[in-house]
Formats: sequence, C-alpha cells, structure tokens
Amino acid sequence: MAHQSTLFLEPGARVRHPGCPEWGIGQVQSVIDERVTVNFEDAGKVLINAAVVSLEVVDD
Repeated sequence: MAHQSTLFLEPGARVRHPGCPEWGIGQVQSVIDERVTVNFEDAGKVLINAAVVSLEVVDD
C-alpha cells in the first residue's frame, strides 16, 4: 500500500524539496512505496524517503 505522503506523486510530477530549495525543481522518475526517485535541475537524481521528507508538488 502506498504511503500517505506518496499518494499524490506519480512519474512526471514536478516537485520541490522543502529542505533543499537550491536543488531547484525536480521531476519524479519513480515511486516505489515511500521511495521516490527525483531528477532535480541542480542536484541530479536523488532518492527521497517520503516517510521522512514531504515533497512539495509544483503547479505548472
């Protein structure tokens, strides 16, 4: 079952890491349980534990 904080995330979603705004906007690559892989503009590909970090969805 998906973790509550990953229910709104799907591949292609644009997100921001609230604790690392310098990473820029990221695009979700995959969501497996609470593990979310995001490709950020200025940090590259990062594996996020959504149980610990609540990514902010960026509206277009």
